Order: sequence, then C-alpha cells, then structure tokens
Amino acid sequence: MTTDQALALLYRQHHGWLRSWLQRRMGHAGDAADFAQDTYVRVIESRTELSAIREPRAFLTTVARRVVSNHLRRREIERAYLEALALQPAPLAPSPEERAIVLETLLELDRRLDGLPARVRAAFLHAQLDGMAYADIAARLGVSVSSVKQYMARAIRQCYFGDQTA
Repeated sequence: MTTDQALALLYRQHHGWLRSWLQRRMGHAGDAADFAQDTYVRVIESRTELSAIREPRAFLTTVARRVVSNHLRRREIERAYLEALALQPAPLAPSPEERAIVLETLLELDRRLDGLPARVRAAFLHAQLDGMAYADIAARLGVSVSSVKQYMARAIRQCYFGDQTA
C-alpha cells in the first residue's frame, strides 16, 4: 500500500470519529472540523509510516491533542503580545503593519521551537526575550553554564534550519 493510499484509508475510516471526538472536547463543530483537518496535515508532514500504525485512533488522538495545544499556545502568545502593545504609549505603539509582522514572527519562532525540550526552549526564551545572561539562566534552570550554551546552540540551529535539526 502506498503512503497516499494509507492516508486515504486512515482519513476515510477515522475522519468522522476524529471530528466527533474533537467536537466533544472543543464544544464547537467549526473548530472541530478545523482541528481535524490540521491533524491530517500534521500526519502528512510527519512522514510517519501510516501502514505500520497499529492503533490509528490513539495515533490521531495524540496528533490532535498536539495540534490543539499548539493552537492554544499560539493564541496565548497573541494575547500576551496584544496586552504588551496596549501598555505602550500611543507615540511608541507600532503601526498595524508592524504589529502583524511582529506577531507573525513570534508565531513562526514558536513553531520552530516546537518539539524542543522544555529546558532548551526556556533557555532560549530567557536569553532572547528577557535578556538574561547564561549564568543567570543556568541558575534559574538548575543546570551548568555549559548546558545553557548547548541549549542555546540547539535552539539557534532549530530556528535557523527548522525541522531539519530537531
């Protein structure tokens, strides 16, 4: 069976179930349909050997939970950014175009860091967003400065090369 055939079979057999499962959790049919579609997109992007999956519903549930979690995290990033903007005095506030570019950049950064271990993400965000020194990051995370340097190198590679190095 080809990958396309396996994907088509997975979709035919489980799409309705997945939408229902998501609707029970999300409470909204439109959101459930969107998340189900995004789940299948993620399955395609994962390059998983679909014919080897023994428990397709468990697999789809795991992927769907991650899709929903990513969506909620991105919504939180957008909310925090908009709150920060609201605190800016009017003359310093960015234009609508600048706001869109910054938000798009933040969401892309979040996407690129997705999948990295929590400490790697935390070290990178503390350094880049909080301006913390490596020694301070090491103390906060309870690791050595050498570990922070390794975390930073890994996060920077991930940001630069994307999914190729994770």
